[in-house]
Amino acid sequence: MQNHYELFQLPQRFAVDTGALDNAYRDVQSRVHPDKFVGATDAEKRVAMQWATRANEAYQTLKNPQKRAQYLCELHGVDLQTESNTAMPVAFLMQQMEWREALGDARAAKDSDALDALDRDLRAARKAQLAEIEQQLDAADYVGAAQGVRALMFLEKFGEEVRFAFEAIEA
Repeated sequence: MQNHYELFQLPQRFAVDTGALDNAYRDVQSRVHPDKFVGATDAEKRVAMQWATRANEAYQTLKNPQKRAQYLCELHGVDLQTESNTAMPVAFLMQQMEWREALGDARAAKDSDALDALDRDLRAARKAQLAEIEQQLDAADYVGAAQGVRALMFLEKFGEEVRFAFEAIEA
């Protein structure tokens, strides 16, 4: 079975040409869209639906940097162990604690400026983490990249908490 990169005929690396991905996705969808199989047998319709579903899944995976990095790790036999492996470097954990404290203070004070600053810090950390993951993947360090993806997942989750705090202040 083809992997997502093969399905869209793209090079198997972290950096993805989004224009080429979009074009390849539209091309695959145009060939397997259920509307093209209106007069087909039930079996042909089922196969077309499976391909359309697979193309959607592949597209969503490759379009999202976190999912793409996770997928590349898994393609190379590295399970992220997101449920069982929560170990993180001490510096990362200390940063998380500082941010959580800042978030608590900003929520209590309903301080949107503090939330803005926290959001900027978080965006910068996410960008740096993605750059590090890309370097690790390019160097075939899939175990290191998996650790980076787990850290990115923490950053994404914390980013959601910051967005919820903004919404609570604005409500």
